[in-house]
Amino acid sequence: MKVILRNPNRELEFRGPMSVVKLLRQLELHRESVLVISAGTLVPGDAILADDQEVEIRPVISGGAVAVGTEVVG
Repeated sequence: MKVILRNPNRELEFRGPMSVVKLLRQLELHRESVLVISAGTLVPGDAILADDQEVEIRPVISGGAVAVGTEVVG
């Protein structure tokens, strides 16, 4: 399977079938820190990835919005 990693960008090849959990373990990535996407859809951790499948792994980026007009009391 073709695996596209983001940040830093690189492409790797793995033999499938393989579970998402096993793939992430081989890449030494934590499931909670990345999104696994195939054909534009998020792939759950228990899914089995096919040998001919292409997946993209993106880091989870979280942020927040600053509330306007609120007062911080402390």
